[in-house]
Amino acid sequence: MSGTDGSALEVLATGPMTTVQDAGRFGHAALGVGRSGAADPDSYALANRLLANPPGAAALEVTLGGLRVRAHGTVTVTVTGARVPVRVDGGGAAANEVLHLSDGAELTLGVPDRGLRSYLGVRGGVDVPPVLGSRSTDVLAWLGPEVPVAGDVLPVGPAPAAFPNLDHVPVWPVGGDRVELRVELGPREDWFTERARTALLSGDYEVTPRSDRVGARLTGPALERAREGELPSEGMVAGSLQVPPDGEPVLFLADHPVTGGYPVIAVVRSADLPRAAQARPGTRIRFVL
Repeated sequence: MSGTDGSALEVLATGPMTTVQDAGRFGHAALGVGRSGAADPDSYALANRLLANPPGAAALEVTLGGLRVRAHGTVTVTVTGARVPVRVDGGGAAANEVLHLSDGAELTLGVPDRGLRSYLGVRGGVDVPPVLGSRSTDVLAWLGPEVPVAGDVLPVGPAPAAFPNLDHVPVWPVGGDRVELRVELGPREDWFTERARTALLSGDYEVTPRSDRVGARLTGPALERAREGELPSEGMVAGSLQVPPDGEPVLFLADHPVTGGYPVIAVVRSADLPRAAQARPGTRIRFVL
């Protein structure tokens, strides 16, 4: 299957994980369907702006690099987010730059030296069929397009009428060894001791390898509860710091569950979620009010 002008991207390798993502799936929380969408919405939006795409055009979200694609027809792309080595037909290219791939050209993304998620935007968007109004793959609910595998041919949508105004933008590198995230305490901080609240805001937490688009599992000072028992399930939002009985928090990301029964001690501010999404295993996180 290919786009209306015959253009498409053939997947040759996916790296650790590549999914199709857009701005998200809105208006279905009452049905138990989460928003999903790009984990780092800032980097995703930049890709579409560079290509003069509409804001919701679908892109490929690439975790720790390793994606390799071949152009069918002429395809215009860009790579944003975690800065990876970019090569076109074996020659060097640049991230955060508009790249024109001729028919048969192969684009390869290496492994980023910092950050976690990169975005391959394509002019016209990845034109797979939407599910409930979105082309995002929710890896918790397994809703949306299938996860691409080698051999898949992803259609490219019709190019927008507008043309890119720039061919390159300077971008401060995303990711790093240490990340500071702003939080608001609550809604269940009263379930925790004063010592736990102090530990949350003074200790360092480390992102573990048991992390994905659902959430970043953290290790660090255990957060002790002030009461026994469990909560009835209640609504969850991206950025929630939910604390299981072992006391080590889970930071919910794009594909978080829509409800949960463990108490939430604090919520990361929405503006800081792109930084949270780029925190790879081993990254040290400090939470601040």
